Amino acid sequence: MSAGRTTYWDYIRVEPLLRLQGGLGEDDAELGNAELTFITVHQVYELWFKLLLRELATVRDLLAAPHVPETRMAQGVRSLDRMQRIFRAAVQHWEVVESLNTTDYLDFREKLFPASGFQSAQLREIEVLMGLGDEERVGLGAQGAWLKALRGPSGETSPALARVEARRKAGPTLREALEAWLWRTPIRGSVPGDAGDESVVRGFLDEYGRALGVQSGWSAWALGSKTPEDPRLAEEMRTALAWLSPEDPRRQRIRAAILFIEGYRDLPLLAWPHQLLSGLVEVEQLFIIFRQRHARMVERIIGRRMGTGGSSGLAYLEQTATAYRIFADLWASKTLLVQSALLPPLADPGPYQFRREGPPGA
Repeated sequence: MSAGRTTYWDYIRVEPLLRLQGGLGEDDAELGNAELTFITVHQVYELWFKLLLRELATVRDLLAAPHVPETRMAQGVRSLDRMQRIFRAAVQHWEVVESLNTTDYLDFREKLFPASGFQSAQLREIEVLMGLGDEERVGLGAQGAWLKALRGPSGETSPALARVEARRKAGPTLREALEAWLWRTPIRGSVPGDAGDESVVRGFLDEYGRALGVQSGWSAWALGSKTPEDPRLAEEMRTALAWLSPEDPRRQRIRAAILFIEGYRDLPLLAWPHQLLSGLVEVEQLFIIFRQRHARMVERIIGRRMGTGGSSGLAYLEQTATAYRIFADLWASKTLLVQSALLPPLADPGPYQFRREGPPGA
């Protein structure tokens, strides 16, 4: 068919799409409205997950490149913006499921045993691609049970398991790519491999720690403390200084880069990196909200029943919403940001200004 004769229903493949809501049968005409709603909403979720995976891979590939041109940072921010919009829509979709009352759901729930939403391969792929490690997962029982849950009814391999295993082998995660990019970030114009780079980074962190101490003193005064030795602030400072001084030099440079980008975000060449870090935090925040909203929907409809797949149900969902923080350093840095007036001065902000590109060979 020529491009001029394309129809909406052919391009979107409407008819095949509308034949996919039959559940375990071939025809959705035999299903009640509640079951059809349940199936349709979850199919929509899988389509959203497909888009999220595409955008996550785009940001990962951007940051994983040996050199990330300033002109391409906006592309990563646009991908993060689209992910945020998708997650917001996905959170709202739980309202449609909540149109089912408990009896509506119980009328067809037995059909699901032992299936579980945990077997959504694409949702597991999102976690893997973002960088959730096996050791960070909320347990489903025995070690590696989360992968076993993706096997077929008799323990055989399945398309779901193949998807997730392929994703696990498909290269760096977004967290790994992000940290590699942060590690390469110039700090006070110095990059890894430059003579004295470790001293430059350590010097910046030491000055930053002193600025944080000054700010904490001001905070103590604002709270009515006669001295900056308020025990709450003292503990906050101890935690902050420990975060600024990890034993791993690579981790130290990554954390310094986060504070550098966040602190000097108004410098032209740091504006887009700042937007990218902020976008990553918002994407993870919305993912957390998605999990929390899922848990509240489950509690409202079936309470604390055991999950159809054998999990603890609501308790498991609540644990994942609390425990999973993939970009932990980005979250932790919020406690350490200081007022602009207290930032360590930059002797030469020139490397972070816009540069005029000359003609080839200039």
